[in-house]
Amino acid sequence: MKYKFLSNTGVLVSELCFGTMTFGGDGYWEAIGRLQQDEGSALVKTALDSGINFFDTANVYSYGKSEIILGQAIKDLGVKRSDVVIATKARGRMAAGANQIGLSRLHIMDSVNESLERLGTDHIDLFYIHGVDAETALEETMRGLEDIVRSGKVRYLGVSNHAAWQIMKANGIAEKNGWTKFVACQHYYTIAGRDIERELVPMMKDQNLALMPWSPLAGGFLSGKYTRNNATSGDNRRDSFDFPPIDKEKAYDIIDVIQPIAEAHSVSVAQIALSWLLHQQSVTSVIIGAKKPEQLKDNIAATSVVLTPEDLDKLNKISELNTEYPAWMFARQGRDRVPE
Repeated sequence: MKYKFLSNTGVLVSELCFGTMTFGGDGYWEAIGRLQQDEGSALVKTALDSGINFFDTANVYSYGKSEIILGQAIKDLGVKRSDVVIATKARGRMAAGANQIGLSRLHIMDSVNESLERLGTDHIDLFYIHGVDAETALEETMRGLEDIVRSGKVRYLGVSNHAAWQIMKANGIAEKNGWTKFVACQHYYTIAGRDIERELVPMMKDQNLALMPWSPLAGGFLSGKYTRNNATSGDNRRDSFDFPPIDKEKAYDIIDVIQPIAEAHSVSVAQIALSWLLHQQSVTSVIIGAKKPEQLKDNIAATSVVLTPEDLDKLNKISELNTEYPAWMFARQGRDRVPE
């Protein structure tokens, strides 16, 4: 297991982050996973034993139950708190009340206190805002985030599911006021969905922001269970929860290229998909989830897969994005700026 710096913080996180969305299974989240305490603790131990020190959850995952299971697992396993980096999030609806949703200062502060109680800890290492709240001014959100950092309840801030311009605006507000800026971004990124390479990845590279891809296997579509001749696995969350959206025909084309590469390396299709992400310089830590220990171990083994330049070339070509404006103009106008 390799470790990378979380932006310019000096904090090292494992190149894989264990995500706990499969913990709990309450209500809406049942389709994703229904793991209870014993099962969750076993997976956390497997992750720790492999060298993973980075754990990701969110208050909205099974409406708090995921946080409870993760916190209890860390306690039961006797893990020293300073040996793990715990990330959680807030934004989604947690109850029926009018203010039980969003990114107001009020909801942010309430959410942090509730997450700390569920996790059984006195601080959160990395706190993400989990999506856009179009009804709340960014100044309000950034002030609320500054308050929770100054309180000592949160160490670092992250942002998830935002556009590049929104992240730049938010960090601009923070810089102007001397407040804490975002250091990490959690966005959907997979070889079957490279949309963030248009605007977000260039922005992250320019601003030295850490990138943590979520759903690296495209909601299980790249697990190896799906092929063009087998559109359903019978044992995958996409069978009942078809998310995130992907171009399935293009994804099948990608799988067709991945399969022989996987066979050549004697590894799974999932490992090649994960390894491709691990080979991307913009990526800090890939978030993986699992329902079973063998699934988690298979994903962790992707850290040992070394793709050849020929492998990467094939994978990059089959999955590349169509060039859109203004990118094609950047390329055209940049030709005469290259020294001969």
